[in-house]
Amino acid sequence: MNQIHLHPSALPVERLLAECDTRRGRRRGPGGQHRNKVETAIVITHKPTGVKGEASERRSQEENRRAAVFRLRVNLALNVRTPRQESEMPSDLWQSRCRSGRISISNTHEDFPTLLAEALDVLAACDMDIRSAAETLAVTASQLIRFLKIAPNAMAQVNKHRRKLGLHRLH
Repeated sequence: MNQIHLHPSALPVERLLAECDTRRGRRRGPGGQHRNKVETAIVITHKPTGVKGEASERRSQEENRRAAVFRLRVNLALNVRTPRQESEMPSDLWQSRCRSGRISISNTHEDFPTLLAEALDVLAACDMDIRSAAETLAVTASQLIRFLKIAPNAMAQVNKHRRKLGLHRLH
């Protein structure tokens, strides 16, 4: 992706964390003695945007940190739009995930937040027109909708914007 348009969710982890505050704490709720004695909960806040990612379900602070970083990247993808031109080519990463109009990615893959951000940025540039966005991204409209459904919050967000623009809801 063009450096000018580098979305925060696409930043390498160490560079992203340099822009964040990290808070450690104790987990709440059931889980035995270990849970309340060790600060394994992690909350990471991206300072420029205020977007957070947090995790506390694991007993390991490092596992929670990895989960919190991933959730932060997904939340950045959902909440931060990077300006782009409708006619701008898809990123190399996006193109590497597409074959014959189909995109192949799991919502747990480390590239998922970056691809989600790109799809949402393109949709924003296309005024939420799913066909134009799909054409720009070199996938079918049904594949783009299927991709958005992987992250229910993304689909809800797109439908909210489409409703404001007087467009029908995507299913």
